[in-house]
Amino acid sequence: MSGGQVFRDVVVIGGGQSGLAAGYFLRRGDIDFEILDAHDRPGGAWPDAWDSLRLFSPAQMSSLPGWPMPPSAGGYPTRDHVVDYLTQYEQRYNLPIQRPVRVKGILRSAEGLAVRTDRGTWIAQAVISATGGASQPFIPPYSCRALFRGRQIHSSAYRSPDEFAGQRVLVVGGGNSGAQILAEVSKVAETTWITPEPPRFLPDDVDGRVLFERATERVRAQMEGREPDLPKGGLGGIAWWRPCGRPGT
Repeated sequence: MSGGQVFRDVVVIGGGQSGLAAGYFLRRGDIDFEILDAHDRPGGAWPDAWDSLRLFSPAQMSSLPGWPMPPSAGGYPTRDHVVDYLTQYEQRYNLPIQRPVRVKGILRSAEGLAVRTDRGTWIAQAVISATGGASQPFIPPYSCRALFRGRQIHSSAYRSPDEFAGQRVLVVGGGNSGAQILAEVSKVAETTWITPEPPRFLPDDVDGRVLFERATERVRAQMEGREPDLPKGGLGGIAWWRPCGRPGT
């Protein structure tokens, strides 16, 4: 469609894993919907991730509703494995996706919600935002930033450690991205790691499966109004493990 208006009961903004999962349930509910994706290919933000990125959960723990993610070599899915799965997922359920469509704004109208895009306007009774955060990387301001003459990138723009070989590199952030990027870059460059809090490393036998199960128990307990049934001395809010062990995301 180019120009004009399209009427749908529901519009989903974003064709990554969240948008596809929403589409799966909308399809099951026999609801008239459409997914608008800004990318020109399937996979959401995954095709733009760095070359060595892997999930830190086995494939079966990273599945979307309805269809398990196929097993991957090594047990922990690569970036390309995830992209292939998401591509097949939207084909398997014949999800109605329009791409590339960039949403410019949402306004209330007499007919419902007007989703304004670069390819016209969709009118819907409900809108699901599944855009994720990769399209809006945030680099916080810091003093003397204008005086820094080196290269500064967000983790979303990182591709390979090779581009930093032989340099001095500062990695800022103690999350999964920072830990894995540090593990790679430190092999080819002089690195310094800065985190808001001292890093806490998980044992090698703890992976995304354990973290997912414990997070699920916390949410279920909160919904049921009880204390979570978790082992003493739990993992707290840690969401990544030893960067020199298995890769994480």
